Amino acid sequence: MAASEQITAELWDEFHTVVNMTSRELQEWLSTEAAGEETEELPDRAGPPTGRRVLEILGKRRTDLTADDIAVMRRVCEIVRSRRDPSLDPKAGGADWRHALMDIGHDPLKPTA
Repeated sequence: MAASEQITAELWDEFHTVVNMTSRELQEWLSTEAAGEETEELPDRAGPPTGRRVLEILGKRRTDLTADDIAVMRRVCEIVRSRRDPSLDPKAGGADWRHALMDIGHDPLKPTA
């Protein structure tokens, strides 16, 4: 296995560890967050761009990843690592903190598998 393939395999595993929400959970969360009193986003436009990209990546196989997908995966892993302790044990925090993490597929209150 080439070095780049190994990095992708390690990144794949880390991404799927830190993104602990299922595709369905993330889609429902993004749709709920995008719903407002006056308007509601279309399902494919609901939520922040990174959250939508995470949702797309969750629907892909590792062999189908693009360079942009890999960059998003790295960014998501870095964000979660910077805002969480390494154990990823369930932890309560402020609503804004939790919602920001959930926007990219990580629910800090969800127990680790």
